Amino acid sequence: MNAPLPSNQTETLQRNERQAQVVQALKTVMPAHALLWHQEDTTPYECDGLTAYRERPLVVALPETYEQVQAVLRTCHAMDVPVVARGAGTGLSGGALPNKLGVTLSLAKFNKILKMDPLSRTAVVQGGVRNLAISEAAAPLGLYYAPDPSSQIACTIGGNVAENAGGVHCLKYGLTIHNVLKVKGFTIEGDEVEFGGEALDAPGLDLLSIVIGSEGMLAVTMEVTVKLVPKPQLARCIMASFDDIRKAGDAVASVIAAGIIPAGLEMMDKPMTAAVEDYVHAGYDLNAEAILLCESDGTPEEVEEEIGRMSEVLRTCGATAIAVSRDEAERLRFWSGRKNAFPASGRISPDYMCMDSTIPRKRLADILLAIAEMEKRYGLRCANVFHAGDGNLHPLILFDANDADQLRRCELFGAEIMETSVAMGGTISGEHGVGVEKLNSMCVQFSREECEQMFGVKRAFDTKGLLNPGKVIPTLNRCADYGKMLVRNGVVSHPDLPRF
Repeated sequence: MNAPLPSNQTETLQRNERQAQVVQALKTVMPAHALLWHQEDTTPYECDGLTAYRERPLVVALPETYEQVQAVLRTCHAMDVPVVARGAGTGLSGGALPNKLGVTLSLAKFNKILKMDPLSRTAVVQGGVRNLAISEAAAPLGLYYAPDPSSQIACTIGGNVAENAGGVHCLKYGLTIHNVLKVKGFTIEGDEVEFGGEALDAPGLDLLSIVIGSEGMLAVTMEVTVKLVPKPQLARCIMASFDDIRKAGDAVASVIAAGIIPAGLEMMDKPMTAAVEDYVHAGYDLNAEAILLCESDGTPEEVEEEIGRMSEVLRTCGATAIAVSRDEAERLRFWSGRKNAFPASGRISPDYMCMDSTIPRKRLADILLAIAEMEKRYGLRCANVFHAGDGNLHPLILFDANDADQLRRCELFGAEIMETSVAMGGTISGEHGVGVEKLNSMCVQFSREECEQMFGVKRAFDTKGLLNPGKVIPTLNRCADYGKMLVRNGVVSHPDLPRF
């Protein structure tokens, strides 16, 4: 009588058998060269920008036509195979983390700009078009696409739609949701679906605002109609230094309170300033506890007036030094450090986990001081950079993923930042999405009834739950387990937050 196989061997055999079935089925609807399933071919797809968590998919499909995308979805739906859509893989919350028993659907080959209309100031682009490529194509028309995430040189518009991406100019020009008119794609059943329209409003329910930011759980984005805005005649940037974090935080609130909406209003603390200055040599003040970048754009007259008003507010709030860009080259140099904050952090640490939460502007100093205390408690460094104008934090926790204890402490550190942000009146995400990174933190912000309502929307689009499963919306059991974990590890628990 043969002894039973160890459970890991049994699981491997089952996975291999399932993989063979899926590969065989997909070969009937698309060419073999557009399918990857060997380990060395699928490993590059095992994570997105959140590298702490990795998983290899059964198969990677790289369709080349709309019909192939439709066929992949229909085949997977018929076989009950999970599907994870992937753009450039620059996301920072694990939204494109593969399902180990599913298909990763790469949309990289859908990278055409289909239409550029200067009269309506719109562009129709495929989901795999790079964010920056839209502005490059619109430049000869005197137009550009406003949302500019730091990864804009690589990230795709389909991924921007999935995460509702922002950028350094989102304070004045808005997030992806404010700059998109229409999204076309496919449901998990392979049916064509369209959200929004060419006008500012569309008939029926406003499903566009549900799809944008839905993290690939409701539909696969194929085409996007974006708004284009005129390139400003002039843009200038103020770089202001502060010897105290609270003064810098108060200055942010004071600029907005003065009725000024800058084109960009960003903040970096001293550790982040040191990291980026060593990387790009932007001319930052290394003695400052915090630096603000405040940009104005428009006509020369508008810019001159706004720069003067902002400079006065910053001086009143205690700025120790103020520099105003003299030309376009210097403006870009000021911004180069902020735009390269993430790669700069990668030079000073084996790994980092970039958190993403929001808090009211008036609590900026409070959250930074709280994070400083957490650094001591968890024994990990944290550099902070964020969209100060709208209170969107990006703390970068530095750690070594090869050290299991450091990863555990990093996860707890991040969880406490999320919980503290919510307690201060904020949210657990501003633009990076929930993915798998903040799945537990959803339990902090939302009640079981609210989570069930979210599942209701998911089921309306995807009855079987096959599109990007296991992301964004936590199960009730997961929330219960997470609450026990917080207590066991001594994380500060705020009594005014919902508990399961």
